[in-house]
Amino acid sequence: MTRRPSSYETDWLRLDWRLTTLVAAASGRLPTDRMDAAAPTRLPQTVWALGLVSLFMDVSSEMIHGLMPLFLTGLGASALLIGVIDGVGEATASIVKIFSGRISDLIGRRKPLLLLGYGLGALSKPVFALAGAASVVFAAHVADRFGKGVRGAPRDALVADVTPKEHRGRAYGLRQALDTAGAFIGPLVAIALMTAFHDDMRAVFWCAAIPALMCVLTIVFAVRETPSAALAAPEVASGWPFAVRLGRPFWSVAALGVVFTLARFSEAFLVLKVHSVGLPLALAPMVLVVMNLVYAAAAYPSGALSDRQPPGRLLAAGLGALFVADIILASARTVHVALLGVAFWGAHLALTQGLFAKMIADAAPEGLRATAFGAFHFLSGLAVLAASVLAGLLWDRIGPGATFLAGAGFAVAAAAGLVLNKGGWPAGA
Repeated sequence: MTRRPSSYETDWLRLDWRLTTLVAAASGRLPTDRMDAAAPTRLPQTVWALGLVSLFMDVSSEMIHGLMPLFLTGLGASALLIGVIDGVGEATASIVKIFSGRISDLIGRRKPLLLLGYGLGALSKPVFALAGAASVVFAAHVADRFGKGVRGAPRDALVADVTPKEHRGRAYGLRQALDTAGAFIGPLVAIALMTAFHDDMRAVFWCAAIPALMCVLTIVFAVRETPSAALAAPEVASGWPFAVRLGRPFWSVAALGVVFTLARFSEAFLVLKVHSVGLPLALAPMVLVVMNLVYAAAAYPSGALSDRQPPGRLLAAGLGALFVADIILASARTVHVALLGVAFWGAHLALTQGLFAKMIADAAPEGLRATAFGAFHFLSGLAVLAASVLAGLLWDRIGPGATFLAGAGFAVAAAAGLVLNKGGWPAGA
């Protein structure tokens, strides 16, 4: 007997259909038969749930991260200590991802690691509000980033587990769009709450615990593992070294991803640039709002397009957007021009980040999918660190223009890699 979908599942499908119709209309290819067209393109409920999980946690985290430097300054922390706290936190997340992905594949489960990772993130939020010393903030931040490392690879692997291969671009695009929506909603909520609470940052931190709790509840009640999420090939997942078992298709995509990441350093330099041309300090978070607004708006359509277009075309378009962003930012002398460059930066992220997730999912052996995501995130984290150090050195010794011109140069180098590849991708990518 066929099970009838619940009203809850029906709501998910209706919302997915609306987004699918908008994408089809934008591309000029509206379906002639709504029911026939909708049936094969519905995204699973778990994909939507993971998108909401990402949105809630990003709202919570960005409410704190946008204020944390000022909060630490109030606790007597130096600029160097603030940089160390942020750097150690991000390094922790990058290192943990490779181990959490490996563990997820070995146990054949995703959801327990999701609960652990997002649970740590939620538990850290009240600690920020209670902190009376910079050392306590440091501990809370490391716990939060440790949780980020635990959940990242299993989450991305679960999206691939529950989604047919031909729709993974849309699935990753949707999750990334909701994740990025949280990244610009969080700073806006923080600004509003700071006004309402008369600049009481601890009160804002307490409020940040609410969306974090909603995140955990969504995992418990809406995220479902399917039989496909278990290891389909335990003989592939067992044994070391797993780096060899990941295979050439994965490493080809990972190498290209590292080159792309070297061309994209920390977004902190975007804030510094726009502030240097006249943006008031109080409005500095608006730089990330602009970037993430464009990112969120374009992520889902880009993901849907990646299911129908060769990856080389979208990667080339993403590099073009990044090159334009760097050139604009290198030469910008006014806030409006600089923000235009920030918008192109967001377009680059929308065109490439979900696409790389899809390519990794397609190229990785099924029994090592979470391991592959962990390795990719680890390498990308190292590349971001290297690119950001180089960007900082150029900024201090030559000037902001040199930083962005160097980024444009790396974008050209990545484009050369695409040309040498001639649009050919390994089987599975």
